[in-house]
Amino acid sequence: MLIGTLASPRLLTARHAKRAEYVARIVDNGIDHVFVADHVSFHVGAGMDGLVNAATLTALHPALKVCVGVYLLALRHPVTVARQLATLAESAPGQLILGVGVGGEDRNEIAMCGVDPTTRGRRTDECLTVVQGLLKGDPMDFHGEFFDFRQGWIRPAPKPPIPVVIGGRANAVLRRTARFGDGWLGVWTSPRRYADVVRQIDADAADLGRPKPGLHGLQVWAGIDDDAARARARLARGMEDFYRIPFERFEKYSPWGSAAAVADFLAPYRDAGCTLFNIMPVAESEEAGIAAVAEIRRRLT
Repeated sequence: MLIGTLASPRLLTARHAKRAEYVARIVDNGIDHVFVADHVSFHVGAGMDGLVNAATLTALHPALKVCVGVYLLALRHPVTVARQLATLAESAPGQLILGVGVGGEDRNEIAMCGVDPTTRGRRTDECLTVVQGLLKGDPMDFHGEFFDFRQGWIRPAPKPPIPVVIGGRANAVLRRTARFGDGWLGVWTSPRRYADVVRQIDADAADLGRPKPGLHGLQVWAGIDDDAARARARLARGMEDFYRIPFERFEKYSPWGSAAAVADFLAPYRDAGCTLFNIMPVAESEEAGIAAVAEIRRRLT
């Protein structure tokens, strides 16, 4: 089981020495990984490149894994992404987990990259076919709806291979996971629904002749404070500021309270098949958030 914490804005933009201090604290507390988001230009121009941040973070500590959750693969050319991934795998072997999603919360972000938003699902599937094919390290010909090339070749192949988790909630995401993924990255779902999705993906993968994906994940916001009311208020404020949607829309999927209370909330997801938790702690301080995720990890494992 892998339990990670958000790579916060402080971790991503502080001075180098401070970032290294935060990373050392995360690793020393036994947290398995950090996760980063990915956007080109989200709503008001916000965003950071997920693979650039992954490269920066893995360079700070050889034991730190980084999960990109999720990378908007359809907005990039898959051949150049394959080269980026191969390069990162050379410099930080075994440290990257690649989450892939289709995006869509801001359709203009997709359109400004020259991509028709209505094709982003098909385009993501094609991109995954190209990236995973090229990362085998052999020459590849490809003739698809969006990309066409001969003798594409990316060497060396990543060793170990880069795990891929597929993010999203639609039925197409489950089929995509069965076809391409090492697991599913869920969000805003109940433990019962989570277990149903895992069973469906396992069945679909078996139909395709693939092994059962074993790296199913959950991305979750969590309000951290021993005072439950204060934890809820802090969490609600953070989520409403980010999503511009009332907290009540997320409340039943977003735990708050002490680290023990949050671990109790997440335990049914573990029992439903989740083996990768991306926890976004909303706490009094960076240090308090790291300590809480470490305590949640101890309780879940």
